[in-house]
Amino acid sequence: MAAANSSAVGVEKFRPAILDDIVGNEETVERLKGLPGIGKTTSIHCLAHQLLGAAYKEGIDVVRNKIKAFAQKKVTLPPGRHNMTAGAQQALRRTMEIFSNTTRFALACNQSNKIIEPIQSRCAILRYSKLSDAQVMKRLLEICEAEQVQYNEDGIKALIFTAEGDMRQAINNLQSTFSGFGFVNSDNVFKVCDQPHPLIVQDLVRYCVKGNIDKAMDQLNRLWNDGYAAVDIVVTIFRVVRAFDE
Repeated sequence: MAAANSSAVGVEKFRPAILDDIVGNEETVERLKGLPGIGKTTSIHCLAHQLLGAAYKEGIDVVRNKIKAFAQKKVTLPPGRHNMTAGAQQALRRTMEIFSNTTRFALACNQSNKIIEPIQSRCAILRYSKLSDAQVMKRLLEICEAEQVQYNEDGIKALIFTAEGDMRQAINNLQSTFSGFGFVNSDNVFKVCDQPHPLIVQDLVRYCVKGNIDKAMDQLNRLWNDGYAAVDIVVTIFRVVRAFDE
């Protein structure tokens, strides 16, 4: 299979356009289909596209301009500061009240406890969980086929391991690996992601289980001499041990 232009692989290109294309969190997405409410960014885009189509730009110039002016003055944050202060949220709350008859606000956040209660009480709260390995794999294989990305099975498994249920991370890692090496296998993926190779960590854990501490230390020293930070090694050990349990 010939390699296509690697720049074609990307998160935005494969971002779903309609709700039915979203991977995972089926119950939450199903609720979104009947609600002009909230969700993560992709769900918000899909919801607006599916419910409003091209007509959403018509007849709302006044409201849109006022919202835009408010956002520029109160909500837009400087680079590197993406947390909305309590004061800004209070101002947003007031805007939501003023335009509640004509506008629906969709707020995407990673920590719901950072949103003040008056805003939360005005929203339908939809919670998203991490995607399963099978869900991530299905989408990655679709992208590889569509973009003629060369890969092997271990490469896909490595992408899933490094993504930890995050589809955006999985696609970004796929793009980086294919752009850098032209072939997606486990070694290339872990080089791009700069993570300790799980197979080495698996051997380390197995030696520990067998009581062979000297061999386990050899594996640990191998990772340390390769330049991996202690926290990266410990996190990978935790994830490998957790996978053993599963």
